Amino acid sequence: MNGPGPLAPLFVDISGVYFRPEGIGNTYICGCSPTEESDKSEDNLEVDYSVFEEQIWPALAKRIPSFETLKLKNAWCGFYDYNYFDQNLIVGAHPQQQNFIFANGSSGHGLQHAPAIGRAISEYLSDFKYHSIDLTRFGFQRVVNNTPIYEPMIV
Repeated sequence: MNGPGPLAPLFVDISGVYFRPEGIGNTYICGCSPTEESDKSEDNLEVDYSVFEEQIWPALAKRIPSFETLKLKNAWCGFYDYNYFDQNLIVGAHPQQQNFIFANGSSGHGLQHAPAIGRAISEYLSDFKYHSIDLTRFGFQRVVNNTPIYEPMIV
């Protein structure tokens, strides 16, 4: 298979299907978030291979014709770490407990977000405000005020 190659960026299709290269040799990690209807209970982590066959593979092959010959090598399923309010991270102090600091809900993006969140939280802990990156809009107050920042595509 001649895929996009090891330097391809993370690709997210409008359908929610995504892929990214993994190492060399035309190996890719791909997946999609479950719909509300297809989401399994938290005590069932068995792989549903029909998701690949019926949802992921067709979407990838439509966008990248060389993925028509894509072969599934391995599969797993797991949890996304996000809140049900708006599917976004929560960062900063609790509005009523200033010594309770949130830095959660980044799911698979945690490693990417960690340097910025760490810096912002360290600034907040030192000065009770953000300097480098203002993450106020991702605070818990948006939950209290019922002003969600919706994230439609969790990858």
